Amino acid sequence: MNSLTLQWQEAGQNKTQQIYEQQNSRNPGTCRIGRDPVRCDIVLSHPTVSGLHIEIFFHSQQQRFYIRNLREPNPPLVDNKPLVKGEMSLSEGSIIYLGQQPVQVIAISINSFPATMIVPPSAKPGHHNHQKPSVPTQPNLVYGLDCPKCHKISPPENLQIGCPWCGTSLAAAFSVLVAPKS
Repeated sequence: MNSLTLQWQEAGQNKTQQIYEQQNSRNPGTCRIGRDPVRCDIVLSHPTVSGLHIEIFFHSQQQRFYIRNLREPNPPLVDNKPLVKGEMSLSEGSIIYLGQQPVQVIAISINSFPATMIVPPSAKPGHHNHQKPSVPTQPNLVYGLDCPKCHKISPPENLQIGCPWCGTSLAAAFSVLVAPKS
């Protein structure tokens, strides 16, 4: 079965998730990744990750996994290249930045067996992997949260506090790329 394995760090722990061709998901044929648990199959909690950020899918004719950007104002970086529009193929070892959250493709397996499931993050009892993934440094980028009411941009640290201008909760705010740091 064709699969791609992602790894990232969250709350000081390594998380691993396998994505399969034709898996059962919220958007059939793809695996959606972002901060919103209602719209995403894989949920990342970092405040610079957009609610619905990317999707990963298997292209059967090309026999490759691809990433598609779903949030143009906050494009993912794939191997330090911004993916503003369209799709890009993924390779073993690819590093994807969703906002400031790095996610690494640690394995890709291509064969002729179809799959129809998503496997939950690995959390084997008594098995703890304390080794941190090797991730290159992220380019200097600045992110903000676009208030859903007044549309002013707040720093990601305000996610739990709310918009300093109108007081609206920023839980549903879009993450946006503001400007590169000098």
